[in-house]
Amino acid sequence: MKLKPRSKRELELMRQSGQISAKVLKKVLESIKVGVSALELDKLAAAEIERLGGEQSYKTVPGYKCATCITFNDQVVHGVPTTRKVKKGDLISVDLAVFYKGWHTDTAWTILVDEKNKEKEEFLRVGKEALKAGIKQAVAGKRVGDIGAAIQEMVEGAEYHVVRALVGHGVGKQLHEEPEIPGYGNKGTGPLLEEGMTLAIEVIYSAGTSDVILDSDGWTYKSADESMAGLFEMTVIVGKKEGKVLTDWRKV
Repeated sequence: MKLKPRSKRELELMRQSGQISAKVLKKVLESIKVGVSALELDKLAAAEIERLGGEQSYKTVPGYKCATCITFNDQVVHGVPTTRKVKKGDLISVDLAVFYKGWHTDTAWTILVDEKNKEKEEFLRVGKEALKAGIKQAVAGKRVGDIGAAIQEMVEGAEYHVVRALVGHGVGKQLHEEPEIPGYGNKGTGPLLEEGMTLAIEVIYSAGTSDVILDSDGWTYKSADESMAGLFEMTVIVGKKEGKVLTDWRKV
């Protein structure tokens, strides 16, 4: 589905969907602790989505049965929640989406569990800054390549690696809409951004390689060299002067 600018009413519904996504992500992130399992976190997310009046977007993906994707350490994206338990020093990424009154919003975040580790903390800092840089490019008149170039510059400038095989995307009536939003690219290239478009901007990266391999479960992607991976994602409205984030869990 080709992405078009949304009406004021549609954007208001997207904002409401985004608030649910943000609240659920916040609840799940705050519940991550040593000994909790990914499956327990997924059940919590499902319950919170229902409690807040939303539906699980990921269940609209053929064959997928969970509310979230949860990844550990070298896992990059699409981790199927299992009974695997969180350990001290794990990098945990939570990716979730909400469907509310006809509109999807998508968001993800990575945290370090119960450990002070300069190397891991710096890795996550760069991912957060890269997401911020990408969102700054979500302005009418810019192009998709401007978003990717900003993310790539931040990630690769720190000598980490943007994953090429997995990208952000338009989001709205469908969970995944055109255009694709890579975390790499050239300034001034790609589809034109228009005010009112809604995008899921993602930073998908690893410490050691841009290559990924698909796990035996058929869903989970891992970094090919088993280096640590990170995922940061927000649903954003393209603005006239700045992008407007709909799913920031830190502000709910």
